[in-house]
Amino acid sequence: MNARSCVALLAAAVALGACAGVPATGPTLTEAAATPPAPTPAAAPEAARAATPAPAVVVEKPAPDPALVAMYASRKDGDKTLPAIDVAAFHRELLRNEVDYQTTEAPGTVVVDPKGPFLYLVEENGKAMRYGIAVGREGFGWNGSGTIARRAKWPTWTPPPEMIARDPHVRKWADGQPGGVTNPLGARALYINFGGSDSGYRIHGTNTPKSIGWAASSGCFRMLNQDVIDLYDRVKVGAKVVVL
Repeated sequence: MNARSCVALLAAAVALGACAGVPATGPTLTEAAATPPAPTPAAAPEAARAATPAPAVVVEKPAPDPALVAMYASRKDGDKTLPAIDVAAFHRELLRNEVDYQTTEAPGTVVVDPKGPFLYLVEENGKAMRYGIAVGREGFGWNGSGTIARRAKWPTWTPPPEMIARDPHVRKWADGQPGGVTNPLGARALYINFGGSDSGYRIHGTNTPKSIGWAASSGCFRMLNQDVIDLYDRVKVGAKVVVL
């Protein structure tokens, strides 16, 4: 990354503030894959259609995989209780999964694919742990690399002055919102540096799990709380972060 790119990214990060939400712009996961097409009734003669009411189409959803239910179940995390995630509400690809992943990046590297939208933690032997994420609309506009400079459990969220000016409701958190299940940063945060300086971008949990799979943040990368805890436990300070 050259100096001009780094300066531009840092300026964008300051403008974005502290990873607060913006209106979702739409799913980045292919909608055709996420939503099956509605069944199309077969053609029938006009008289038959008039005489016989069409039967209701009943689509039975398969029961969620018990392993996934357990993975995203409610549990204690220190003095906090992590709410369960309704796995049936998510496309399977957005839920944690080990996948084949060919890359020249070393194991331990975090690779963010905003178009997926996925975050990969590179493993040995051509594998990676893949997580569904939410990205910011601005997140599509930058790429490059940085490092994980800091990690935090149940981090404090401080809205920037620009956000307070736009939304007086967050003024009460001008000095910081303590960590907790209603905090926008969720259960964990990983802080990304560019060239030794805080970029303003984070990988963090969320208090709005339905945003996963959408362009919904102000530039950071959101994860389900159960997933960001899993990533936190695997990633070390100093790990490389690559945004495609």
